Amino acid sequence: MGLLGAIEAGGTKFVVAVADHEYNIVERTSFPTLDGQKTVEQVIAFFDKFDDIDAIGIAAFGPIDIVEGSTTYGHVLDTPKRGWSGYDFLGAMKAWRDIPYYWTTDVNGAGWAEFETGAAKDVDNMVYLTVGTGVGAGIVSGGKLVAGYGHPEAGHIFLQKHPLDKYEGHCPFHGDNCLEGLAAGPAIEERWGRSAKEIPDDDVAWKIEAFYLAQAALDYTMILRPEKIVFGGGVPHREILFPLIRESFAEQMSDYLAVPDLDEYIVPVANGDNAGILGCFYLAKTLL
Repeated sequence: MGLLGAIEAGGTKFVVAVADHEYNIVERTSFPTLDGQKTVEQVIAFFDKFDDIDAIGIAAFGPIDIVEGSTTYGHVLDTPKRGWSGYDFLGAMKAWRDIPYYWTTDVNGAGWAEFETGAAKDVDNMVYLTVGTGVGAGIVSGGKLVAGYGHPEAGHIFLQKHPLDKYEGHCPFHGDNCLEGLAAGPAIEERWGRSAKEIPDDDVAWKIEAFYLAQAALDYTMILRPEKIVFGGGVPHREILFPLIRESFAEQMSDYLAVPDLDEYIVPVANGDNAGILGCFYLAKTLL
């Protein structure tokens, strides 16, 4: 039995790794994200060292085309990341070595790891929400990743603004109407003039942030009825957020629906920064 490969393709950096079928990592490295061709050349140079790779999981920043049979399946779609719009990522990998590839989004990769061995390993229905440079969600329903005409863009749901929030929004498409425009890391920094790491726990910034994340959790609850909502990404590293999100969620739900105990329902990731790579390994193995 050979090896499994993983490509965690982020907009800022790529992480690539190989592991055995028990997920013991043989080698792992990372490098800054350049344009599509230059970056994938580095990916291929890494995997060239291994002749016995059985399958590779790719979890890529998006939006991407995940619809098999589509003329742009395997491509990165329109993105502000220079040198990536229209790039045939999956095609370049298949041209290098024609082995099975699991092609999905970065949030699906991390979300699947949380579903398999992380904070949601005991449920069949979950939402994984990452809040960092952007906002995205990986959704598992009935033990399967949710996809249809494309992958979910749950970071761009529309929200009501907090009464104290005058910020005009960071999203170039939706301004101050969507979750990403109001709650992503760059939005926090623009609104308050300092990064999330620099804002003290007792600042009103966190109550406003929690209001938006709770509202998102409420919307996902109403539509999907998950058994668990898992928050990851850089912003939820601030532990003060979780009690504030749960409190705001309860206020906004206003006893309309029964949900699990909020301490068990709205939770942080369990796999930490390894979730993306682990998810790639797990998804690669499903192909075998």
